[in-house]
Amino acid sequence: MNGRADFREPNAEVPRPIPHIGADYIPTEEERRVFAECNDESFWFRSVPLAATSMLITQGLISKGILSSHPRYGSIPKLLFACIMGYFAGKLSYVKTCQEKFKNLENSPLGEALRSGQARRSSPSGHYSQKSKYDSNVSGHSSFVTSPAADNIEKDMLPHYEPIPFSASMNESTPTGITDHIAQVKVNKYGDTWDE
Repeated sequence: MNGRADFREPNAEVPRPIPHIGADYIPTEEERRVFAECNDESFWFRSVPLAATSMLITQGLISKGILSSHPRYGSIPKLLFACIMGYFAGKLSYVKTCQEKFKNLENSPLGEALRSGQARRSSPSGHYSQKSKYDSNVSGHSSFVTSPAADNIEKDMLPHYEPIPFSASMNESTPTGITDHIAQVKVNKYGDTWDE
């Protein structure tokens, strides 16, 4: 024995560290290829069709009189807005497909980060942690969870508000004491004023 205690199980699989993907991350050549492929496919297969469809629908609504055209610029502003919204809707609709492409990459830190992020979200307890058999007395919750004693202090110190049912909220028929009374001022032919 070398004086150190080795708490690892002999057949335990050591988890790979989750890569840190920040602003300074430089993508690999394969990731760059997938980025370019995603950009190209999202443009041609999602953005262009959605932008064209939204422009056609907008022009149809303008020609039927449902939407009004601008007096000076005609239908151009509304068509331009529809085109831009269709473009971004197409790009956003392709995000999941592109994430799947990155998750399928073999030696990709970005793909590994996406896969581990999916593992965190799909863990049954809502957090990603590996419990060891040696920390049985330690809570498996994340460091942001407070202790039960702190929860009791919070409940005692902070006021408790009951939700108000929708029908009990203030509406137009609730008397508030506020009136729309406008003082009537009378003016005679000499310019004298008085209240009534």
